[in-house]
Parts: sequence; structure tokens; C-alpha cells
Amino acid sequence: MPKPKKSDPKPPPPTRQQPPTQPPNWPPLRPLLPTTDLRLTPLVPDQIYLIRNFLPATLCKTYASFLLNLPLTTTPGRPKKDEAVRVNDRFQVQDARFAEMLWGGTALRELVLERFDEDEEEYEDERKGREEDEQAKTQKLRETWGGQPLGLNPNIRIYRYSKGQFFAQHYDESNTLTYNPPSTTKSIPALTTWTLLIYLTTCTGGETVFYPDATRAHPNPEPIAVAPEVGMALLHRHGDRCMVHEGRVVTGGEKWVVRSDLVVAR
Repeated sequence: MPKPKKSDPKPPPPTRQQPPTQPPNWPPLRPLLPTTDLRLTPLVPDQIYLIRNFLPATLCKTYASFLLNLPLTTTPGRPKKDEAVRVNDRFQVQDARFAEMLWGGTALRELVLERFDEDEEEYEDERKGREEDEQAKTQKLRETWGGQPLGLNPNIRIYRYSKGQFFAQHYDESNTLTYNPPSTTKSIPALTTWTLLIYLTTCTGGETVFYPDATRAHPNPEPIAVAPEVGMALLHRHGDRCMVHEGRVVTGGEKWVVRSDLVVAR
């Protein structure tokens, strides 16, 4: 396997000639399914999680239509040194308000903070006999997410992959930032630890494929392919523990994705 490249999650610095992009007037995040109907399903425990029906199909259709009006730019065919080849159309904006809508206005906050391990057998066994010790749960929460979760990265990215477009093998970097909680003016030193992808459409091809590291027990591990599903959210670790992955070429239709990152205190 060739040496994986980095993705480019950092927003470009604004210049005098290029003022910061203004956040769009996003459609309301409704209707939503009841939080109790959703689950954080481990595809690879502590590495990849799925939330099916995170956004209902009707809402995804509304967003896909809305995003068509954004000023998308096509990524250059020749990337910078050490960046992976990416061919798609994208829009990027700093929008703390929308990040908070995705975090606190959906089931995501509850799933990450309260129900992150409810599908694990060991946790279920413990719950049958007693309430899990709060200190132990807090420790496991921080181990799972790489720290105490605060919210989502306000650096919002919109991706459109049309037929023939793709994202070559790469890994996502962890970035440090100053997080500003919506409930207070106090800033918190923070970093990103997990990538969040929300698929708005389905398509032919376009799978997000992960390549596990070889081990002595599994010298030739099978790739893990996640096909886009309307409304599905995917969370995967990034930074030092990021699994090499790619976005396979789209062979039919369009793949629309909303991207952010989980932010934790550092």
C-alpha cells in the first residue's frame, strides 16, 4: 500500500483580498426522528461508529436541494505536497451556530455523551446488575472520544462527489483550536479527535473504505467499506489513531456529504 497522504481539514486563513465566507441560512434541522429511535452502532469498536437515520430522508432531500445553491469550488487536480488526491466540489465555512445545531439540536450530543457504549455486551451485562459507576463511565467516555467532548468543530465542510470523482487513500489529522461554548464567553483549549460525515444522498460507488493495519493474527485484514446511506452519520477516529481510508470513485449519481469533527477539551 502506498504511503497515505493527509487530508486538508484546516480552513484557509482569510486575507484582505479574500474575506471570510459568510455562513449560509441553513434550513431548520427538522423533522428529526426521536432520539430513542437512534443508536450509535459500532462498526469497529472504539474506531468507527454509524448512526443510521441520523437525518430523515425528507430533511436530507431539503438539504441536498439547498446545497446546490452554495458557491462550490472544485478541488485542484494537483494537490499540495503530502496531501491526498481529491477530486470533488466543496464549500467550507466557519459557522459555530450550525455546528451547535448539529450537536445539540440532534441526537448526536446524547449519543456521544450518554449512550456511547449502550450496544456493547459488557456494558449491557453491567447494567443488568447495577448502575455503572459514574467515575468509571466518565473515564470510558474520555478514552472512547479522546477527551471530554465539548461539541463540533465550527469548520463546516460540504462535499459533492459527482460521477468520476473520488478521494484517494489518506488519513485525517487532528487539529488544535480554541472552542467557544454557546452558553458562555469563556474559551476552552480544545482539539479534534473524530471525523463526522453525514451522507445526504446515496449513489453508485462512492464507498468510504477503511484499511485496518496488519497484525500478526490478521496479516491481510479485509477492507471495511461503508456505502453511503441517506441520512446516515459516520464517526471515525482521526489523528494518531486514524485508520487509512478513501472515498471510492462515484460511478453513478452524486454523493453529498456534510463534514465536521468532534471537539474535546485538551
